[in-house]
Amino acid sequence: MFDCVVVGAGPAGGTAAYHLAKRGRSVLILEREALPRYKACSGGVSPAIAQWFDFDFSPAISLKVDAIRYTWKLGDPVDATLKTPEPMWMVRREVFDHFLIQQAQKQGAELRDQTSVTGIQFQGDHWQVNTSNGPVEARYLIAADGAKGPMAKWLGFKERKTRMGAVMEAPKSNNDDRAQFDFGIVKNGFIWNLPKTDGYSIGTSTFRGGDSEDLKADLIEYASLAGIDAKSSQIHQHPLCLWDGDQKLHAQNALLAGETACVVDPFTGEGIRPSMFSGMKAAEAIDRSLSGDRAALASYTEIIQKEWGVDMVWAQRLAGVFYRVPGIGYKVGVKRPTATDRLGKIMCGEMRYADVATRALKRLSGSLIPGMGG
Repeated sequence: MFDCVVVGAGPAGGTAAYHLAKRGRSVLILEREALPRYKACSGGVSPAIAQWFDFDFSPAISLKVDAIRYTWKLGDPVDATLKTPEPMWMVRREVFDHFLIQQAQKQGAELRDQTSVTGIQFQGDHWQVNTSNGPVEARYLIAADGAKGPMAKWLGFKERKTRMGAVMEAPKSNNDDRAQFDFGIVKNGFIWNLPKTDGYSIGTSTFRGGDSEDLKADLIEYASLAGIDAKSSQIHQHPLCLWDGDQKLHAQNALLAGETACVVDPFTGEGIRPSMFSGMKAAEAIDRSLSGDRAALASYTEIIQKEWGVDMVWAQRLAGVFYRVPGIGYKVGVKRPTATDRLGKIMCGEMRYADVATRALKRLSGSLIPGMGG
């Protein structure tokens, strides 16, 4: 009988397992794939996550980047430098995720990969988790099986709302190590091109409207304009669970974390930092619950709403206006010298959308409605 079974070995699951094992709890991580495994993701990580751990992430980082270029359909460029205490981390998810799981294993967590969960049953005071390699039992569950996983549904939560994302893995064509963000090609979204030591991960998604955009065609168009060889590149499509309003994240002896909890930023698509934050908070809640705090799981839902959800309301409002009029957004928002500084501070947790959104919305609206600007 484990104290906790964590389903999914992504950033949320790895973080939860690490923090629970570090507190002396018995933890089993179940992962469908064999680790290390490829994950369709552009791999930009906010260095702010380092504060939640007591080990060095350097072995899992491909590049550190502080130079940024914004473009409008690859033209009208704006170059900027991130002024955050530490540059953004560029990671390969197969390396990063596995490294995090290895740290959890060092703390005593057990990993069973190549093990699919086939069903769950609550039996009096614990969970039976049925897997492709036989049943396991645990007092608590953390569902961190991502946008496509079945756990949330099995726990009685409503269907996760997903949007499509796509990633092109491209070979390196030059020594340009800037993070590049292009607006204008993708309707209702944008393209991000994040360098690694051995290539580029070029990602995109839409953030409003229906999922009608042909993301594959958009990435191929971007590659041809950027001089990137699309023929020797691979495109992977994947669902994203954007934050879409507060929801309950706890059930009987169980919590949702990561994309299963729909924590992805609805303005930028940032998912790794909020996933790890939710994994850490889930571990704290289950540890408290194991120690007899009956309100711990319900307070997890409140903490995620208060410390993440409240600010995502502003991110969602910004996305609703910005992606409707991206040409104006690019001119009056992205091209402003303060834009990179503020977004960098938001991604490092030094600033919140709430601090900048009112003014930004006013500026965007003012460009649409004469006399509203400020």
